[in-house]
Formats: sequence, C-alpha cells, structure tokens
Amino acid sequence: MKAVLIGATGATGKEVLDLLLAHDKFTEVVALVRKPLPIAHEKLHAVVVDFDNLSRWSDVIQGDVVFSCLGTTLKDAGSKEAQFKVDHDYQYEFAKLAKKNGIPTFLLISSSGADPKSWIFYSRMKGQLEQNIEALDFESFLAFRPGALLRPQSDRKGEKIGVSVISFFNKIGLFRNMAPLPVSRLAALMVRYSISPPIGYTVVGSGRILKESKKLVK
Repeated sequence: MKAVLIGATGATGKEVLDLLLAHDKFTEVVALVRKPLPIAHEKLHAVVVDFDNLSRWSDVIQGDVVFSCLGTTLKDAGSKEAQFKVDHDYQYEFAKLAKKNGIPTFLLISSSGADPKSWIFYSRMKGQLEQNIEALDFESFLAFRPGALLRPQSDRKGEKIGVSVISFFNKIGLFRNMAPLPVSRLAALMVRYSISPPIGYTVVGSGRILKESKKLVK
C-alpha cells in the first residue's frame, strides 16, 4: 500500500509516520511538509510544498490512503482566520486533490464535539471540515474525534489545563469516555483502520477510540 500524509511534524502525525514506515503493509509513504524532515527512510518520500498552492503538487498525491493530521492552535496561528486556513482550508484542498486523483480512503483527525452548527468556533470549524469532506464522497472517510490528547513535551497551556481537568473528573468516576489519550494510541488506531477501512462515512468518537486503541499500544 501507498500512503500520503500531511501533518507529519505534529505530535500525532509523527506517530502515524513512524508506524507507516515500520508497517510491512506499506511500501511507500509520501509526506507533504512545509520544511524538510529530519529523518530519512527507504520508504519515505518527503515533499516540501506550499500549502497555499497545493494544487501544484497534485501529481504526488497518489496512493491507496491519505492521512490528514494537520492542525494548529489559535495562539500559534494568531487569528481565527489564520487558524481556519490551516485547520480547514488546507485540509479540504488536500482532500479535494486526493479525491480527484482517485484515492479511495481518507482519514482525518477531527475533534470531539465537531459540529458545523456549533457556537464554538473550533468545534464549528472541525464540523464544517468533516461536512465538506463527506460531500466529496470518498469510498471510505473516517473522522477520528478524540478528546483531550496527551502529546509528548506539549507546550500548549490550554491543552494541559484541559487534560488536568478531565483527569480530575476521571478520578472520581466521571467522563470516562473523555479520558486523556496518548497520541501514540490514536495513531495506532488510525493506521489499523487504514488497512481495512469501513465503507462510507465513519465517525470514530472518543469513547470508541479509547476502547479500541487500548490493546494496540502498551
């Protein structure tokens, strides 16, 4: 199998990339990146692209499955408009090119609470992205909606606060389906689903991710 990946330098994307390169089912992995990757591998084809003009690299978006792990924070982006460009526009353009090139399977890291009608900007943005990709009618489209993620050496203050709050409630028996999830487990589940994906649009919610990923990573 051949996989195409965006977001390979993010916490989950790095895990996905490592798993794809190590998996004997995958013979080639194309990673579209904004700057050169610090690793080399016989299966890896890293392509430096301009995401504002991604269609120029349409010819390299070829394969059996694509992974969209791109994302940023409002703080890092600097504005809602800039965050929307990364979290929605870039990924939607990637999806359109993948569909145009006949790739049958699309896997997306979305977010718990994704809803195109939400009054919360982040949830609405993620919901709009899912809705737009669903309309492209991939043979298989999987939207993973994790809750709080545990990222190694994370410097995201808001995320750390969220993890602490959820962890506290978990200790008293509440919100078990929203327990913080190591990104390694999310990545492992995504790769497992990519090999034999269900037909149609599948939402993999936080509770399901927690349950199904538990035995994949020790």
